[in-house]
Formats: sequence, structure tokens, C-alpha cells
Amino acid sequence: MYETIKKTYFESIFDTTALEENLQMIAYSLVSFFVTFLIGHPQLAVGIAVNAALILGATYLKGHKLLPIILLPSLGVLARGLIFGPFTMLLIYMIPFIWLSNALFAYGFKYLMRRKLEKKNQVANVVMPILPAAIKTAFLFTSALILVKLAVLPTIFLTTMGILQLVTALAGGTIAVGIIKAKEAVLK
Repeated sequence: MYETIKKTYFESIFDTTALEENLQMIAYSLVSFFVTFLIGHPQLAVGIAVNAALILGATYLKGHKLLPIILLPSLGVLARGLIFGPFTMLLIYMIPFIWLSNALFAYGFKYLMRRKLEKKNQVANVVMPILPAAIKTAFLFTSALILVKLAVLPTIFLTTMGILQLVTALAGGTIAVGIIKAKEAVLK
């Protein structure tokens, strides 16, 4: 188990050169920040783009190189200051939970992808990206619900951190899987 977790973090799913990996890290990082900062709305499209970048990064990047893609989207939203209108500053309370949920989504997908490729696990094929998207959504919604119950956040956060997260994670993950399959088919 430890070896699989270690491989999930330190190795990419597919071989890439150092140059390819660095260029992809830059590209996915730029997308994950600037789509939230420059575009911002509609939130559905922004979330899909960010989640696709997370899955693509998880597939082609090693270790810490995925971290900018995990961290930058929420910082872009905060910097833009428009998604929640007067509630944007309250997003600060959610940022650590958003970072953790992005990591759960990306590394969860990466783990399942590795299991699928190593063991020809067909169950992993079916649940990618469904299971990581569900885990991400459950974690974010539960975090938001606790903060709402503690009167730290208004209830508007429950919608944003609930079903919208699930839809964007599933759509972004599905698009990313399509890109990955197309790219791998071309490279064969």
C-alpha cells in the first residue's frame, strides 16, 4: 500500500520528459489561475476548466509539480473578488478546504488511474472520475456545512460547495479523460 501511495505522489502516470512536464505544469497552472481570475463567470464553465486541469496535471506531473494547480484556482477567485459578491472575503475560510478537496480529487484520480494501469482493474475504469469527484464534493460540502452551522459562512456556500462542485468535477474529469485517451491514442 505504501509503495502505491508513494508512486502516486512521486511518479507521473505516463512518461514525459522534464521539459514536457515543466511546460505542462506551467500551462495547467496558468489555466487554473487565470480562468478564475480573468473569466470568473459562468462558474460552471470555470469549474469544469479547473477540474480538467487538475486531472490533466495529476496524469502528467510528478509530486510537488501538481501543487500550483491545486492551490491557484481559489487564489484566483479570491483575487478577482466577484464570484460571491459581498461574500468573497468569506471565501478565505474555505480556501484550506478547497485546497484539500482539489488534492483529494487529483491524487484520488491519479491513484485509481495507476491501479487501472498496473492491475488492469476494470472497477477503477468505471469509477474514474466519479469516485474522486464524489469524495471532493462530500469533503467540501461537509466543510461548508460545518462552517454554516457555526455561523462562520452564509448558507449560499452550501450550493456552491455542493452540487455545483460535483457537476464541475464530473464534467471536467470526463473532458480530461477524453483528452488523455486522445493524446495517448495519437502517441501510440
